[in-house]
Amino acid sequence: MNSYQANPYTKILSPVSAVKGVGPVIAGELCKKGVRTVFDLLYGFPSSYQDRRRFIPIEKIVPGQSALIKGAIKEMGKVRLRHRGAFEMLVADDTGVISAKWIGFPRHLFRFRKGQHIMLFGRFRRSLRMLETFHPEIIEDGESMEAGRFVPAYPEMEKISQKRLRRIMRDAIRDFTPGLKDPLPEKIAMEKGLPALSRALRDVHFPTPAMLQDHGSRRSPAQRRLIFDEFFTLQLALLIKRSKASGQKGIAFAIPDLEELHRALPFALTGAQTRVIGEITADMSVPVPMNRLLQGDVGCGKTVVAFIAAWIAARNGYQAALMAPTQLLAEQHFLSTLDLARMMGLRTALLTSGMGAGAEEVRDRVQKGETDIVVGTHALIQEGVEFHRLGLAIIDEQHRFGVAQRARLKEKGVCPDVLTMTATPIPRTLGLTLYGDLDISVIDELPPGRTPIRTGLFHEHDRSKVYALMKRELEKGRQCYMVYPLIEESAKIELMDATRMAGEIGRVFPDFRVGLIHGKMPVDQREEVMGLFKGGRLDILVSTTVIEVGINIPNATVMVIENAERFGLSQIHQMRGRVGRSSYPSLCLLLSSKRLTVEARRRLGILVKSTDGFRIAEEDLAIRGPGEFMGERQSGFYQFRAANLMRDTKVLSEARQEASRLLERDPELAHRTYGLFRQLFGISQGGFGEFADVA
Repeated sequence: MNSYQANPYTKILSPVSAVKGVGPVIAGELCKKGVRTVFDLLYGFPSSYQDRRRFIPIEKIVPGQSALIKGAIKEMGKVRLRHRGAFEMLVADDTGVISAKWIGFPRHLFRFRKGQHIMLFGRFRRSLRMLETFHPEIIEDGESMEAGRFVPAYPEMEKISQKRLRRIMRDAIRDFTPGLKDPLPEKIAMEKGLPALSRALRDVHFPTPAMLQDHGSRRSPAQRRLIFDEFFTLQLALLIKRSKASGQKGIAFAIPDLEELHRALPFALTGAQTRVIGEITADMSVPVPMNRLLQGDVGCGKTVVAFIAAWIAARNGYQAALMAPTQLLAEQHFLSTLDLARMMGLRTALLTSGMGAGAEEVRDRVQKGETDIVVGTHALIQEGVEFHRLGLAIIDEQHRFGVAQRARLKEKGVCPDVLTMTATPIPRTLGLTLYGDLDISVIDELPPGRTPIRTGLFHEHDRSKVYALMKRELEKGRQCYMVYPLIEESAKIELMDATRMAGEIGRVFPDFRVGLIHGKMPVDQREEVMGLFKGGRLDILVSTTVIEVGINIPNATVMVIENAERFGLSQIHQMRGRVGRSSYPSLCLLLSSKRLTVEARRRLGILVKSTDGFRIAEEDLAIRGPGEFMGERQSGFYQFRAANLMRDTKVLSEARQEASRLLERDPELAHRTYGLFRQLFGISQGGFGEFADVA
C-alpha cells in the first residue's frame, strides 16, 4: 500500500472482538462464518426484514405468516414431540390461543410463570388443535429494537441468537461508522443520488419503513450505494490495470500477406474468423502489448485463429507458447493441431510435467529457437524453461489459471502479446466484470455445412431406446462416442466407468468395432486409438472426457453421455460439440442413472432446448453463480457482498462508466480513490485478490 501508508480504515478493520458484547466465545462463532473484523460484521447484510410494527390478534393470523403477538401464558410445561422432549407454552389473547414450542428445554423459559404477559414473534402454522409456532423470539419490556418497527433478520448462526446479533450490529454501527472516511468522490455520489457510506451501512441494517419499499428489489439508496461501491472499485482496478499495460512498450509485428496462408489451408475461414483475425493483427502491428480475450462456441475455430497469430509471430522471428490447464488438454491440442502446424510450416513441440526424460530435449530446442510454438501445461512456466524469443503467449481457458501463473508465462518474454481463449462463452455481464482490462473478440459463427444437434434426455430404464438410436446411425455407416465419468469402477462412487462399459458395449453391439480411450493411457496409445477412430476402423469410441476438445471427426454423429447429471452444462456442451461437424444430422443423448432432482432436470433441460453456447452460459451462471461458474478457486474470483451480477447489470454499467470518466478526468484521483477502496476492502485479507498489484 506504498502510497497510502496511513490507513484511514484501521478502526473498521479492527478484530470483531472490538465491538461491545463480542467476547471470545461469540468472536469464535462469528469467525466460523468468516466474520473476523468489524468490516466483515458491517458488511454481513440482513437476509430479510421482519415487520414488527404492530401486534396481530391471534384470530387474524394467517397460517404461514410471521406475526408479533401479545398475550398471557395460559399453560406451560414439558411435552413429548416426535420422540423428543420439548417445552410448550399456550399463549392467549382476547381472540384465541396459540401453541409456542421449543425443542429441548431452554433454561431461560423456566423463569416465566402461568398468567404472565408475554410478547412473541414467530412464523405460525396450523396444527390439529390450534395455530403453533416453533422457537419464536420472546420480546421483553425495554427491548425497543425488537418491536414497533421493521427488524433485520440475519443468516442463522448456531450459537448466536438473532436478538444478540442485532444488538451487536447496533453497537458496531454506533461505535464504528461515525466519521468513517468516504472513499467515493463526493461529485459521483451526488450525481448518482447515493448516500454517504456511513449512512448507507446504517440504513441497510436498520431501514425506515419508507426505505423498505425498495429494499426487496435491492433498489434502496443504501443498497445501491453498497452495490455501486463494489462494482466501481473493481472496474476502477481493471481500468487502471489496463492503462498501465497500454503504457508498456511491446512488439510491433510486421503483418505478412495472409492470402498466402489462406491458400495453404484446406478449408475456408468463416466471416467471423476473418473479422477476429483482423482485430488480432491490428493489435499485433502496434508496439503495445496485445491483451485480448478470444471467445466463441464449441467448434467455431478458435484454435485456427490462435495458430495464425502464432504463424505471424514466427514469420517475425519470435516464438509462441500455448498453455493449457491440464496435461490431457495440452496433449490434445498438440495432437489435433499437428496437421495444421505442418500446413503453416510451424515447428511445434509438446512440454508437460509428465514427459520424463524427453522434456529436457524439448526445453533445449525451445531455448535455441528451434521451435516456433510450444504447447504445454504449467511446465511452461517452470524455472528451467527459457525461450529464445517469446513474442506471443496463448492461454487456453484462462479462468482455470491463477493470476501468478498467467503472469509467469508473460515474464518468459519481454512484454509479449497475450491472447487468451475460452470455449466457455462468457456472458456479457461477467465478461465486463472479469475481463474489463481485456479487449474481447467473439467468433459467433460456425463453419458452413454444420447441422443442428438434437439433444435428448433419457433415464436408465430408457437405455434400450438409446441403444436403438445408436444402432440406427451405426447401420448408416456413422460413428458414435460414449462418454463416462470414471475410467475404472469405484467402490466409493456409484457411477458408470469406461473400462468396464467398453466390454459391455462390445457385447451389446457385436457387429461393430469398439475402442477405448482414457487419460491414463500413454500418449502414443491414445494417438493410435484416435487414429483408428478417425480412419473409420472403429465404430464406437468409449471414453472419458479426454475427447472434450480438439477432436474433429465429421463421420461421428452420436454422442452418448452417461451419468449426465454429474457434468457441468458447459462441459456437456463442449462434448456435444464433437458431433454435428458435417451435413449429417447428429444426436446428443444424455443418460441419467438415477431419478433426477428438480434442479438437475432444470439444468439438463437447458441443453435439450438450446445449442447456443452463450444462452447456456447465461443459464449456467444464473443457476450456479459466478464463483462456481468460473472456477472460483483457480481464478481468485471476487466474492461480492452486496452486488449480484445477474440482478445488478444496470449498476455495473453505471459504475464502469463513472470509473472510466474519473480515470480520464484525473488519473491521480482515480489511483487515490482506488487506494482508499483497496484499504477499506482489505485486499491483504483476500478481497480483490486478482488486482492486488494495481496501485
